[in-house]
Amino acid sequence: MALGATIHTFDVQLADVDRGRYESLTLRVARHPSETDAFMVTRLLAYCLEYEPGIAFSEGIAATDEPAVLVRDDTGRMVAWIEVGAPDAERLHRGAKLADRAAVYTHRDPSKVAAAWAGKRIHRAEEIPLVSFDPGFVDDVAGVLERRNAMTISITERHAYLELNGSSFSTGIHEQRAG
Repeated sequence: MALGATIHTFDVQLADVDRGRYESLTLRVARHPSETDAFMVTRLLAYCLEYEPGIAFSEGIAATDEPAVLVRDDTGRMVAWIEVGAPDAERLHRGAKLADRAAVYTHRDPSKVAAAWAGKRIHRAEEIPLVSFDPGFVDDVAGVLERRNAMTISITERHAYLELNGSSFSTGIHEQRAG
């Protein structure tokens, strides 16, 4: 955890019907002072939507050689490189080469994120999903964050239903390819 980070705890009930994942999770998420609440919420959503054994948050801003979220197999080999925000093409290229698969989750305008990659070399770009949510969704969720959070998230037919600290939200989960 980064020095000066604010720790947020999430008790999560995850029901991902699309992938057949049902879990109860307790997550401690460190938010660096330079990280926005929207970025942290997007990291949390990426973790939940990508959940599988071996998933973990990286050390955040301090981990310049790792993505925001990653998945390792039992041997420690990185199998998924999951970026958040708007990573540059070079970083995404490196991640796609290091892991079996890569993905990007963004709280920004996905067309602007993808435009920054146009014409740049990204390994297996056509296989990398760029995942976004309905406009305003991430900011609305960030608006009800507390230090301790109770969260239920259900995903079905590429739609997420989220309850956080007594407030309910829903969003489409939009996906396009990086290349």
